[in-house]
Amino acid sequence: MGAPATWVLSNHDVTRPVTRYGRAESGFSFAAKRAGTPTDPELGMRRARAAALLSAALPGSLYIYQGDELGLPEYEQLDDELRQDPMYLRSAGLDPGREGCRVPLPWAGDLPPFGFSPPGAQATWLPQPEEWAVLTVATQEAEPGSMLALYRAALRIRRSEPGLGDGPMTWLPSPDGVLAFARDPSFTCVVNLAERPVALPEHTAVLLSSAPLTDAGDLGTDTAAWLRTTPNIPDAATRGRPRRRSDNEVHP
Repeated sequence: MGAPATWVLSNHDVTRPVTRYGRAESGFSFAAKRAGTPTDPELGMRRARAAALLSAALPGSLYIYQGDELGLPEYEQLDDELRQDPMYLRSAGLDPGREGCRVPLPWAGDLPPFGFSPPGAQATWLPQPEEWAVLTVATQEAEPGSMLALYRAALRIRRSEPGLGDGPMTWLPSPDGVLAFARDPSFTCVVNLAERPVALPEHTAVLLSSAPLTDAGDLGTDTAAWLRTTPNIPDAATRGRPRRRSDNEVHP
């Protein structure tokens, strides 16, 4: 009783967010998990970036499963002889198992093992796909718009904002398909789950957004933004108000 909430998007048993959020059914159920389920990687990445900001803005503690900060997808092309998960074996291969989210992290380089182990070492217990070369830590450190850059910016702001972490939260009025809440009178999180861009509430700065705003300054679909707001908590449903744009807007 009285303990703060804890938030996590995935773990070692769950299909990775980038893959899961790109599917028609983005929830998770072991009974429904099947090999070959179609996914849209671009949509999944966009939603995973928005979900990262949403979870980091909620009251309580934040947990990040290894690899989510790199935007790693579920590795679903593992050879069957490498699969050892009891869920795979007991289902006679109907359930693909959980190895796809347990592949070693890619750190650097152009080929596996991507710096996870030194040259000449025994092969990793699960192989990494060669296409992960663009997702290594070293590659993403050089890209301002990478998933790693987004997570680092979010954690930096989370540490510096007194209203984040444990503490109160106030839901704000918002249009259908939009989540908006304030953590203190000067910090607001807005997440657009609707099918079209929406106007942001009145603000003095965009601290961070999961994707660039539209040319009109609106929040695109499947996008989240952290806003610096005035001491009066704004009405997120109000459209057409004049908004002050800031030179320090950040869009990793």
